[in-house]
Amino acid sequence: MNGEPQPVIHLKVPSSGEYGQDSLSADVEEMDEKSSIHSSSDDEFSRDIWHETGVDTPVDKLVNVEIKPEEEVELAPSPTSTLVGSEITIAEELKSEEVSLRLTIEQLRATYHQLQGQVLVTQTNMGQFIQESLRELEERKQVLKVAVEQLERRQERIRAEMRTNFAGASQDLAIRVQGFKDYLVGSLQDLAAAADQLELSPKVVPVSPSAVPVVKEPEVPQSPKFAEQAFQAQTKQVRRLLDHYRSQPDYYGPPWKLRRTFEPIHGERVSNWFFTQGGRGALKSMGTRLQNVLIASAVISILRELYGDRLRVLILANAPERLGEWRRGLQDCLGVSRADFGPDRGLLLFETPENLAQKADRLVKERLLPFILIDETEEMISLAILQFPLWLAFVSDSQHPNYGDSRSTSSW
Repeated sequence: MNGEPQPVIHLKVPSSGEYGQDSLSADVEEMDEKSSIHSSSDDEFSRDIWHETGVDTPVDKLVNVEIKPEEEVELAPSPTSTLVGSEITIAEELKSEEVSLRLTIEQLRATYHQLQGQVLVTQTNMGQFIQESLRELEERKQVLKVAVEQLERRQERIRAEMRTNFAGASQDLAIRVQGFKDYLVGSLQDLAAAADQLELSPKVVPVSPSAVPVVKEPEVPQSPKFAEQAFQAQTKQVRRLLDHYRSQPDYYGPPWKLRRTFEPIHGERVSNWFFTQGGRGALKSMGTRLQNVLIASAVISILRELYGDRLRVLILANAPERLGEWRRGLQDCLGVSRADFGPDRGLLLFETPENLAQKADRLVKERLLPFILIDETEEMISLAILQFPLWLAFVSDSQHPNYGDSRSTSSW
C-alpha cells in the first residue's frame, strides 16, 4: 500500500463570490466533528462506498488529499469590518463637524459680545442725546417764556400810553381850541367896543324912504343844528326816515337812498350822532368797515333828503385800498355809480386831512354843505376839520372820542 500511488480527490471549492471565509470554516469544523463522532460507522460506510464505486483504496488510506480549487479563493472583507470602517469614518466626520461647530460657537459668542458692547454704547449715546435735547428744549422754552412776558409787558405799556398820552393829547387839543375861542371872543368884544367909540361916519342927510331902493341881501345857508329846539321839523323828519329804514327797507330804491337792511343797533348809532352829538362827533366802530359804511350810508341818505344837491360827502382814509372799500360799500348801500365820485361830484375821496380841509373850505365858499367821514384807521383828527358843521369819525371799541363841542375833553 505504501508503494502504490495514492489517489488524489479533486474537490471543487466554491469561489469567494459564492461563499465567504466564515461559511467555509464552519463547514470544515462540522466535517471534523462528524468524522470524530462516527468513526466506526464511517469505516463501514466508506468501505461500502469504495466497493460500489470500484475504488480499492479505503478512506483511512487517504492520507494526503490534495484539494485543488478550480480558482484561487479570494476572501472578501466581512460585513463586520466594513461596518467598523464606516463607523470610523463617521466618527472622524463627527469630530470634524464638532471642531467646526466649536469654532462657529466661538465666533458667534465673540459677535454677541461685540454687539452687546455696541448696544450699550448706543444706549449711552441715545441717553446723552435725549438729555441734551431736553435741556436745549427747556432752555428754548425759558427763552420763549421770557420773550412772551416781555411782549405782554410791552403790550400793557403801549395800552397804558394810548390811554394816557393819547387822551392827554386830545384833552390838550380841546383846551387849545377853547383858549383860541376865548381869545377870538375877547378880541371881537374889544374891537366892537373900540368901534363904538369912534366917529367915522359923517352926518347923514335924512332921505325919504321912497327914494331909498330896497336891496335884498343874499340868503345865507343855515348850518344844521339838529340838537337845538328850533329845528324840531328836521328832527321829526330824521326820526321818520330812520323808522322807515328799519321797518320798510327798499332794496331797489333810487340812488342816494339806503338799500340795505337797517338794524336797531344801526339806528341807535345814527340817532345818537344826530340828536346827542348834533351832527359833529365820533361813533364807536361796528367792528368791520362794511358795517361802518352802512351807518355812514344811512346818515348820507338822510342828509341828502334834507339838503339835496348841496350836500358833498368827503371821505378820509390813509390808504388807497381803504378808500376803495369805502367806494364799493357806498355804491352797494346807496346805489350810486363811479360817476358820482370825483372833485365836482357828490362823493370825494382823500388820503390826507390837509387836502380834505382845503376842499371843504372851497365848498363852503361855494355855499355847499360838506359832510366829512373819517375812517377808523385815522389816529388823530386834524384841527382844521373841527371847524366844519358836519363830520363823523369812527373809532375802535377801546376809545370813545366826541368832538361835537369844541369844549369837549373826551379822548380819541
